[in-house]
Amino acid sequence: MTRIETDSPRGADRGCDLLLSHGYRVALDEHEREIMMPYPPLGLLYLSSHLKADGFSVAIHDATFAEPGDFVAALDEQRPAVVGLYATLMTRGRVLEMIAECRDRGIWVVLGGPEPAPNAERYLSHGAHVVVVGEGERTTAELLRHLPVRGLDGLDGIDGLRFLGADGKIVDTPPRAQMSDLSAQPRPDRDAIDLERYLTTWRDHHGYSSISLVTSRGCPFTCRWCSHDVYGRSHRRRSVEDVVDEVAWIVKRYEPDQLWFTDDVFTLNRPWVSDLAVELGRRNLRVPFECISRPDRIDEAVADSLAEMGCRRLWIGAESGSQRILDRMGRRTRVEDVRQKTRMLQSRGIEVGMFIMLGYDGETVDDLQATIDHLKSSAPDIFLTTVAYPIQGTEYARDVAEKTVADLPWAERTDRDLRIAGRHSRRWYRHATRWMVNEVNAHRARRDGRMLIAFRCYIKGRAGRLGMTLTDRQREEDAVAASGRGWGANEERARRGAGAAGELG
Repeated sequence: MTRIETDSPRGADRGCDLLLSHGYRVALDEHEREIMMPYPPLGLLYLSSHLKADGFSVAIHDATFAEPGDFVAALDEQRPAVVGLYATLMTRGRVLEMIAECRDRGIWVVLGGPEPAPNAERYLSHGAHVVVVGEGERTTAELLRHLPVRGLDGLDGIDGLRFLGADGKIVDTPPRAQMSDLSAQPRPDRDAIDLERYLTTWRDHHGYSSISLVTSRGCPFTCRWCSHDVYGRSHRRRSVEDVVDEVAWIVKRYEPDQLWFTDDVFTLNRPWVSDLAVELGRRNLRVPFECISRPDRIDEAVADSLAEMGCRRLWIGAESGSQRILDRMGRRTRVEDVRQKTRMLQSRGIEVGMFIMLGYDGETVDDLQATIDHLKSSAPDIFLTTVAYPIQGTEYARDVAEKTVADLPWAERTDRDLRIAGRHSRRWYRHATRWMVNEVNAHRARRDGRMLIAFRCYIKGRAGRLGMTLTDRQREEDAVAASGRGWGANEERARRGAGAAGELG
């Protein structure tokens, strides 16, 4: 087995070569009980299995159900030479705390995930040693061989890194070549975590269990608000046989009630979907599942294959009912196509969920009305809402850069705390969300003959519309400074579309 020794202050006491962790942790308050849908960190599990196959000693501290102090205990127990942290914009604050805890113990800190790459200089200035850009498996393996021998010297010879040079400036090494054969990689290291805890949590909160898996990497589409910092705009897919083997193993090992395919666009390759349905059927595997797709990658044959495989729900990134806004987003989809594909899927017994984004640059009340009309006409089974925010490194962030307002230091906020000068206030968007959700639900209730519910939703929708009128002159840059913790509890509930299946007060 490959072993790492380090010349850091406590090098002689090192245990494992690498400890992997992340900053996400589920909250167990009453509000979160409504929405708790935890999945294991698949990226870290893939990284672990790759590195173990290369002979490294790897441990995982899964922070999902842990207390904050548990990470320090893991550091002291595992005594790693290197800690690899997966970071997203919502875990920034916790990851910065974890970096400091590692540095206090003389441990090398390597960061990966969608958040560190566009914010590398800031993370490095807060104590991280190296940021991995793109896929992390091969880059991390090379780092684990390099650090004990040369430390931070000579990192410019390793592809796929960002680090601080001797002059204090960011050094970008050439991009790491992406893995071409995803079927050759080992399966995620699910045995390294307490996966049963995830299944139990799902059963306790939703009445069924769910396990995630991924069949591809990358998305070639051009949505301006979407980050491509990890897998780029490529699209690489595992073989049908490899995926079905993993499904069979998951079913035998964990007996989940459903699967969640986390691919950005599950049905991108139509022949592959058809072949997957055939192979699952040949092996008598039919497990309900959810997935995400685009309307333009669905046709009659794909819909038939999805139904044959047991697709329970397909999520469409509808985003808006205004074609003008969709075009500004770079979605390359058509509103009418979303409606047609929704009906096509529902006719085969597949539920349709939609993601809706409010507040995109240039949006007007007429665009919001178009979205309401779209939701009424499309009649998705569920829809979730969010208000657009500029994720660093995206085209949208660059589009609104000159209008972006930051009230707090970078370390104390997330990208969701950024405000867009000239845009309606967050209070206005709370009213707008209330209007949208209740208008749509009133329409549904009238359609189903539930007139009392329809009336209540109508009144709440009108209240939301009145609130928009009363706050129409408020702009985001004039509001009270952001909290540094993202949305407030009520706004979070609205953002997640908690009223999509009922009422939003």
